[in-house]
Amino acid sequence: MPGESERESEVISPAALPRRLERGLAVPAISLMALLPASELVSRALGLDGVPGSSVLVQHLTLWVAFLGASLTAASGRLLSLSANTLVPEKWANAARLLTSGLTISVAICLAWASLQFVLSQRAAGNMLALGIPRWMALVVMPAGFLLIALRVMSQVTGASIPARVWAIALGLLVPLVLGFAPHPDGPILVWIGIPALLAATMLGLPVFATLGGIALLLLWNGDMPVAAIPVEAYKVVASPMLPSLPLFTLAGYLLVEGGASLRLLRVYTALFGWLPGGLPIATAIACAIFTFAGSGVTIVSMGGLLLPMLVKSRYPESFSIGLINGSGSLGLLFPPSLPIILYGIYSRTAISSLFLGGLLPGLLMVALVCAWGVFQGLRHGVVRSRFSLPEARLDIWQAKWELAVPAIVLVGLFGGLGTLVEAGAITVVYSFLVEWLVSKEFSPRRDYGRVAVECVIVVGGVLLIIGVAMGFTNYLLIADVPAMLTAWVKANVHSKYVFLLLLNLVLLIKGSFMDVFSAIIVMVPLITPIAETFGIDPVQLAIIFVANLELGYLTPPVGINLCLSAYAFKKPMTAVYRATLPFYLILLFGVLLITYVPWLTTALMSFGR
Repeated sequence: MPGESERESEVISPAALPRRLERGLAVPAISLMALLPASELVSRALGLDGVPGSSVLVQHLTLWVAFLGASLTAASGRLLSLSANTLVPEKWANAARLLTSGLTISVAICLAWASLQFVLSQRAAGNMLALGIPRWMALVVMPAGFLLIALRVMSQVTGASIPARVWAIALGLLVPLVLGFAPHPDGPILVWIGIPALLAATMLGLPVFATLGGIALLLLWNGDMPVAAIPVEAYKVVASPMLPSLPLFTLAGYLLVEGGASLRLLRVYTALFGWLPGGLPIATAIACAIFTFAGSGVTIVSMGGLLLPMLVKSRYPESFSIGLINGSGSLGLLFPPSLPIILYGIYSRTAISSLFLGGLLPGLLMVALVCAWGVFQGLRHGVVRSRFSLPEARLDIWQAKWELAVPAIVLVGLFGGLGTLVEAGAITVVYSFLVEWLVSKEFSPRRDYGRVAVECVIVVGGVLLIIGVAMGFTNYLLIADVPAMLTAWVKANVHSKYVFLLLLNLVLLIKGSFMDVFSAIIVMVPLITPIAETFGIDPVQLAIIFVANLELGYLTPPVGINLCLSAYAFKKPMTAVYRATLPFYLILLFGVLLITYVPWLTTALMSFGR
């Protein structure tokens, strides 16, 4: 994180050494993830042999990035959770933190033990990766990562007396001992007690990974199944062939933002549309849509501080301006190279190129709806408009020409048949790095790269941690045949395709309001896909409906992620953010309903992808 490197360089205490080691491993790991596929693409173009086993190495580097990042996320206190500050009275906040810290420690220790069993089984099997590297050596990062998370949470138990902190840590250590050595009770009593307790703790601020991992542990333990199934499933998804594209595109987005690309692109869109009524909101919507693939948080935090004063200065009401930035903050989730679309395609085994084609018109619809409301507000408030200047527009376009080429590079990589999705992500990283360093000259590899790479690893690690443990939970659901039972219930009680779609909209909006889009995909896709098939819903349309609803979930109270980030970035109470965002929520809800009930919007371009 910005500023932390400087502080740590002054005095290296023994407690800081593990964190410095993690950073020292994380930066080369994510760098190699970009360099290996890029060199593979270049070698193939030149007719040369690439690095043996390059793709396998990149997959396992993703595993290291995931768990190093998860540990760094815990160290910085950024494990994704509901905000206890918004749901718990202040007088109970310390008690809530102690309880959730104890449970987080418990789950992390249990997962570390389960991961160790997985590593030992792989060592006994003697499986090898590329270049003679034993597979178990690559997997060591899993138990180490979970154990470091537990230790970091222990060190952060603050805000209470020493006895209270001791009780929190004792709780964290006691639960694994009870599960490991206590007699197995007859019947599911522990499940009936444990799962409601975890869900209640989630509302108090328990990290999402601890909720999903804890539930999976309880269910597997109650069913006499090996808890090592959780790290096994985490390994399968994190080290899958396509998932490396997720951290690569995220890193590319961070490099572009750090190099000032967002400001240059905003100047382009302002020059092109600023003369229109609502021109600045149009520019805001388009600029935010371009950068959403790097994460909704990146868009709001990096661009919100610039956009809000510009909008207010142009006489747009502050409430409208905050709502506009909120509503625009996730507009790009249907456009290439959207990370949720990539993950959905990987997990559902749907062609990613088809998903991006299917999402193009729905994505443009959502952007157009936000722009139209901006035009209406511009006319209503008589806002200040800039004069259109062709020379100025040409100059701004020329200055941003390298960044404007990024979408074309991604699209050529995805649809041009020049390389795989991972290679497209790697080339985007290399291109963004070179452009921001050598052309814009606002990015210094020596000064900025390590910090930006670590920040990217932290964000990616927090996401992949949730994805990994969620796979253990969904694996149990599949073993227990929950999708088939749910399908049978829907068949017996829901007889209309449109009623099912309406119920799907409601469930996904609720899910999106408290669960990040990645874990929602992992948990929900196995449940809804079989049901959608029975109603004859096109898999691509289902994917676009799914992501569009979760996009709107970012704006759904009480704790949609855009709402929380906006309250933090603009220093506003949550209630004020709710009011500001409501008009955009209703507008985008209309768009989601159109996407749901007008299949043509999704299927019109599909013939080009077949």
